Amino acid sequence: MENPQPFVIFESPPFLGFLIHKCLVERSQDQFCLNQIFYMKLLEGKTAIITGGSRGIGKGIVETFAQHGANVAFTYSSSAEAANALADEISKTGVKAKAYKSDAASFDDSQKLAEEVLKDFGSIDILINNAGITKDNLLMRISEDDFDKVIEVNLKSVFNMTKAVQRTMLKQRKGSIINMSSIVGVTGNAGQTNYAASKAGIIGFSKSVALELGSRDIRSNVIAPGFIETEMTGKLDEDTVQSWRDGIPLKRGGTPEDIANACVFLASELSAYVTGQVLHVDGGMHT
Repeated sequence: MENPQPFVIFESPPFLGFLIHKCLVERSQDQFCLNQIFYMKLLEGKTAIITGGSRGIGKGIVETFAQHGANVAFTYSSSAEAANALADEISKTGVKAKAYKSDAASFDDSQKLAEEVLKDFGSIDILINNAGITKDNLLMRISEDDFDKVIEVNLKSVFNMTKAVQRTMLKQRKGSIINMSSIVGVTGNAGQTNYAASKAGIIGFSKSVALELGSRDIRSNVIAPGFIETEMTGKLDEDTVQSWRDGIPLKRGGTPEDIANACVFLASELSAYVTGQVLHVDGGMHT
């Protein structure tokens, strides 16, 4: 039996469902079908800016996007050595990667970053606003500075970066903006008034951007992670972490890859008709 002719380009999301159906029904003995499913590069040739991309969730997004063929420009605040090492490692996979020291909370830095990425990469197709901080305290004890700083880094940075890439995406008449909120921005949490306010603000901002820019095929969506296990949570007491896991229906914490895979969906053509939405990636914590 002759080998089937390879499919050249997968232009539409329904093709993936067709391909999976074909493999299941025909139970193909050659490796063609499985290769096409598991090695599809959903972001081939696209350029993504990822803020806060040198560690934790951001690093997971950078690595996963590169695996899917995206060229990645990511920012860091202080860990230059680790950021540049990550960029070098990713570049070996055949995509372009570059780390930029930039403060997303600064309007001027954000404008400069977008200009540099456009010059270095030639396009900006995807923006992931991932940079964020916490300064937790009870309302009675929280300082004005701590409240303002969290709003500035978590929320104003989203405005800064969206504003910075808007002109380029408008010219391209195409783009996907993905903003990292939190389950706390949906439900609230005692001791996190500043963080909850910043993350809830991201949701309102993103929905408004979706309405404003949808006519130019620029999509704006939100991911609301639940408890995600990173190097930061690794420093916590194991009993505390396990108690959090036990309270999650799926009985585990999430991984950076769980968030990264959701980002791939929202950045790719698989979600071409999805905008203004909040995707909870929380193991069922908030249902």
